[in-house]
Amino acid sequence: MRILKITVLLFSSLLFIQCKHNQKQLVAETYIDSLITNYGTPKAITDNEKEIQFWQSRINGNAFDMVNKSRYAGNLVARFHLTGDINDVTKADSLLLDIENKFENKQAGPFLALSSNAILQHHFKNAENYLKQAKAIGIKNAESYATTFDVDFELGNIEEATANLDKMKDPKDFGYQFRKSKMAHYLGELEESISRMEKADSLVENNPILKSTALSNVGDLYTHAGKLDKALACYQQSLKINNSDLHSLMGIGWIALVNDGKDALATKIFEFVQTKTKSPDPLYKLILVAQHKKDAVAEAKYAKEFEAIVTDSIYGKMYNKYLIQLYTGILKNPGKAEALAKAELQNRATPQTYSWYAFALLNNNKIDEANAIYKKHISGKPLEALELYYMGRLMEASKKGYNATAFFKAANENFYDLSPSIGRDLESKLE
Repeated sequence: MRILKITVLLFSSLLFIQCKHNQKQLVAETYIDSLITNYGTPKAITDNEKEIQFWQSRINGNAFDMVNKSRYAGNLVARFHLTGDINDVTKADSLLLDIENKFENKQAGPFLALSSNAILQHHFKNAENYLKQAKAIGIKNAESYATTFDVDFELGNIEEATANLDKMKDPKDFGYQFRKSKMAHYLGELEESISRMEKADSLVENNPILKSTALSNVGDLYTHAGKLDKALACYQQSLKINNSDLHSLMGIGWIALVNDGKDALATKIFEFVQTKTKSPDPLYKLILVAQHKKDAVAEAKYAKEFEAIVTDSIYGKMYNKYLIQLYTGILKNPGKAEALAKAELQNRATPQTYSWYAFALLNNNKIDEANAIYKKHISGKPLEALELYYMGRLMEASKKGYNATAFFKAANENFYDLSPSIGRDLESKLE
C-alpha cells in the first residue's frame, strides 16, 4: 500500500506508460504447453488425500475423539488450499465446533483453528471472537502473537498488529518474516516487503508447500512493483517444486495477458486452472481477459457467472471486493455496490474498505457523502492501486483536478494490479 504524497512529476508517469507499451515478450507458449501436457496429479494432493483418509478412518464412535477429529479438520483445510473447495473449510468448522460442544467450550486448540479458518472466509469479527475464547482458555505465547497479528491486521488495527509482530520477533522464523513482509507491503515499503518474503523463502528449503507459498508471494510483489520478469521467474520456480501451485500458474497467465498481450494464451491458462480447482478465481481472470479484448458480451457473461457463484452464502464475504468492482462496472448495479460496501464496513472498517464505500457512493451520485467518508476515514492512509484509482475518480468528480491527478499517478505506479478496463481509463487520464 501507499500513503499518497502529491509530489510525483507528470513526466515520470508518462514515461512509465511508454515503457509499459514496449515490454519484451515473457511467457513462452511452449513452456505453457509443456506444463499443461505433462501435468499430473500433484504429490501434495495425493499426500493430502492419504492424510484425510487416515484421520477420517481413525474417528470412531467416541464423541470425545478430539485428536483425530482435529487432525481430520486440519487436513480438510489443507485440501481447500490445494483444490479450492470451500466446502472443505465449512466441514472443518463443523468438526471443530462439534469438539467444542462436546468439551463444553473448554479446549483452546479448536477455537484457535476456527479463528484461522474464519480469516480464510473473511469473517474477521468471528475470527476475533474465536481468538478471544482461545486466549481465555489459554494458549502459548507464540500462537497468541501470530494469530492476534493476523486478526488485528485484517481488522485494520495496525498499531496492535505491529505490537504483536514485535513480540514474536525471530529472524529465523518463517511466520515472522512472512508477516513482516505483509506489514511492510501495507506501509508501502515494497522493497522491504520483497526482501522479507525472500527471507521467508530461504528459511523453508525442505518444505515445498511453504517454499512455494513464499515464492508465489514474492512473484505477486514483483508484479506489484512492475518487475514482471522477476515475477515470472518466481512463479516458474514455485511450479517447479510444487505443481499444485495454481496461484503461480494464474500469475503467469496474468503476465501473458497484460505484458505480452496474448489473450488466447492467457485464456488457455485460466481455463486449464478451472479444470483443476473449484475456486471461482480463474473465472474472475476470464472476466479480465474479456476486458482486455474489449469484448463486453463475454465480459458480462463471465461476470454474471462469477456473481452467481460467489454470492452463495457459503462464500460469505470472500469476494466482496470483486463484486463491488463488477457492480460499479460491467454489471451496472451501483445500488448493490453501495449496499455491499456498507455491509463490508461491519466486517472490517479499514481505509481500503472505506474507499470501496466512498467509490460506491460516488457511483450513486452521492458525492458529498463520499467526500465526507474520504476526509474522515481515508485521507492520508495507506491505499492500494485500486483504491488510489477510486479516490482519483472521487477527486475528479469533486472538481479537484490536482488531487485527482496525484491519485491517478500513484495508482499508475502499481499499474499491473489494476484490471484492463481501469488501466485503460487510467492511461487516458494521464495522457
